[in-house]
Amino acid sequence: MNLAIFWILLGVALCVMELMIPTAFLESALGVSAVIVGLLALALPMGFNWQVALWMVLSLMMFLGLRRFAPRRQPPALMDATEARTITAIPPGSSGRVMYEGNSWPACCSDREMAIATDQTVIVIGRQGNTLIVMPESAIM
Repeated sequence: MNLAIFWILLGVALCVMELMIPTAFLESALGVSAVIVGLLALALPMGFNWQVALWMVLSLMMFLGLRRFAPRRQPPALMDATEARTITAIPPGSSGRVMYEGNSWPACCSDREMAIATDQTVIVIGRQGNTLIVMPESAIM
């Protein structure tokens, strides 16, 4: 009887935690599985080891079933050919900094032999990791 109450309280706590801190249904799957194990423990006599095993199996099945409802996360993508403004000069073959969409980014020129002065408009043509690949607007237009 005490273990059944433990499982039900654990399940309720995990479901409340899912409401407070969303974890893509992980806590809710664990919580609902704990409540089911608690109700089964009231009806059927089984040891704690069997209850834990049942809880793990139910949690896994429930999580896999609910996973399709979780939003898919994708890394943010850069827009094609958008403008930025240089904050520092970009020497040939080296990197500098540009202001892009309100944030400062490291940037290098796609032409390794071209320098870009400070406070120039540049076009973002790609990205390598966190470094933007830019070209001066005057070189494109």
